[in-house]
Parts: sequence; structure tokens; C-alpha cells
Amino acid sequence: MSTKLEVYIDLKSPYAFIAKDATYQLEQDFGIEIDWYPLTLNIGSFLGTAKKDDSGKVTESSRSSKQWLAVKYAYKDARRYAVLRGLTLKGTQKIWDSSLFAIGLMWAKRQGRDELKRYLDDSYERFWKRELDIEDPNVIVGQLRASGCAVQGFESYLAGEGREYHDRLQDEILDRGYYGVPTYVIDGEAYFGRQHLPRVRWHLQGQVGALPDISYDTILEKRLVAS
Repeated sequence: MSTKLEVYIDLKSPYAFIAKDATYQLEQDFGIEIDWYPLTLNIGSFLGTAKKDDSGKVTESSRSSKQWLAVKYAYKDARRYAVLRGLTLKGTQKIWDSSLFAIGLMWAKRQGRDELKRYLDDSYERFWKRELDIEDPNVIVGQLRASGCAVQGFESYLAGEGREYHDRLQDEILDRGYYGVPTYVIDGEAYFGRQHLPRVRWHLQGQVGALPDISYDTILEKRLVAS
């Protein structure tokens, strides 16, 4: 049985958000501890950028009509599964720079599994309710403190060692061929997307039996069949 699982996430990915709890379940089911890494997406490079005001009106945009269609579909798709899990998922009002959150993740990871889990859970929940300014260093410090992390020295880490490691790590991640979140890596094999969770489970249990097909959510599939 494989015992090492790397998971790459980004706070601003709705798909990583709805996959989070199912990913936690892997730890309980297989008695492992996930090695979490931040993959800070550069969404603007392939989907353009845009900003909305509080009413939802677009105030700035560099997106083509095709890029807007892709963004709207992605949120529609993610909300389908968020609803099944009782999660609130509001579309963001701009493309956020989530690197500060990512550096906070690496700091929380040093503190311990429980602190990291609290940091992830609270940050994801608040961000997707539009309650968290992740570009404000003071907000990240507050999230860490609320998660039970020691924060002395974090500001220096954020500006120095943490920033340097984060930026270097992003280049290394891309060089490995990991380009989206969530990405699961076991024994050098990468699976991109929560739809691959059945295969991740199959891999973790020793690749016993036939390789399972990809899947999104059996509850939704049953509803579609019933209708």
C-alpha cells in the first residue's frame, strides 16, 4: 500500500474547494497524512482578467466572449457539486493573487496537521463567501492566529524565505507537469481533478482490481438517472 500522497491546491479554485473534504477522507480511510502544497494558478494568463462591483456589474475586463463562456461554465459546474455538499460558493469579483495565502499554507504546514487543517477549512469557507481579502498580509496573519498557529516571525518569512520558496516551488511544479488543482500525486503518478478520486483510492489501496473509471459524484449521478 502506498502511504505518500501529495495534494496541490489553490484557494481561488472552486474545484479545489469542493474536493477538500473528500480529500481529507483519504487520510482517515488509509491511515496516511497528506503532504499539501500550494499551486498558485495564473488564471489571467489563459482566461483573461475581470473585475465586478458589489452588484455584480463588470467594471473591468480583458476577456474574450469565449473566455467568459468558459468562466461561467466552470462556476456553474462547480456550484452543482457545492450544493450537494451544502457549501456556499459565490463567484469571485476579480482574479485574486493567492500567493500570500499559499505562503501562509506553508507556514501552517510547519506548525502541524491540525493547525493546517483549521487554516484551510476556515480560509476556504470565508473566501468563497467573499469574506476574506487574501491580498492583505494582516488578514493572512489573522487566519493563521485563528488556526492556532504561532505567528511570530511570519511577516519576515512572508517577505523573505517564504516568498522565495513559494516562487521557486511554482516553477518546479510546472516543470513536473502539474498545471491545475486539485492535483494528486502518488508514486510519481499525477491525477488532475477531483473526478480522479476513485483512481487515487485505487492507487492508495495497492492498485488491486481493475482500474476504476473517473467519477464526479455518485449522488448527482443517481439523481440524473432517476430523472
